Amino acid sequence: MTAPATTARRLRAFSGGGYDKGRGLLTQAAWFAVLNHVFVKWWCPPRLRPPLLRAFGARVGDHVLIRHRVRVQWPWKLTIGDDVWVGEDAWLINLEPISIASDVCVSQGAVLCTGSHQWRSLSFEFDNAPIRLESGAWVAARAIVLRGVTVGAGAVVGAGAVAHRDVAPGAVLTTGGKL
Repeated sequence: MTAPATTARRLRAFSGGGYDKGRGLLTQAAWFAVLNHVFVKWWCPPRLRPPLLRAFGARVGDHVLIRHRVRVQWPWKLTIGDDVWVGEDAWLINLEPISIASDVCVSQGAVLCTGSHQWRSLSFEFDNAPIRLESGAWVAARAIVLRGVTVGAGAVVGAGAVAHRDVAPGAVLTTGGKL
């Protein structure tokens, strides 16, 4: 994709149309308070993080390990299977649903981002889409999975790699972009 030489943006015209946060302002505020004052803290026991997510509408399986400093935008748009690990500093920006199947590892500093913008839109409107990590997938340290991507069963998004399109089952995506 080649961007035009000049792009006139009118960010004041941004409407946010088509994006539904999924809960009211009170629930959003309560989640942000819990997220920032309890969930991300080192002293919050890992065994309490799944119940906190469930309390805000996430579907979380058994034996899920979520380390400290993990950020989840909207728990009610999150589904996690059994035996999943989420490493320190991971960020789940789920403006749209994120679905993580069983036996998946999301390593330290990884980012799953369902949000984007229409780069050709003068008002920079949203261009969001869900993310799906299938059984046995691994999103390695500081890797990024972008909106609309499915990481197939047993596939690997290597350390520092950016998955901007689907990764086939069993494939390995490296920082060079090779599968």
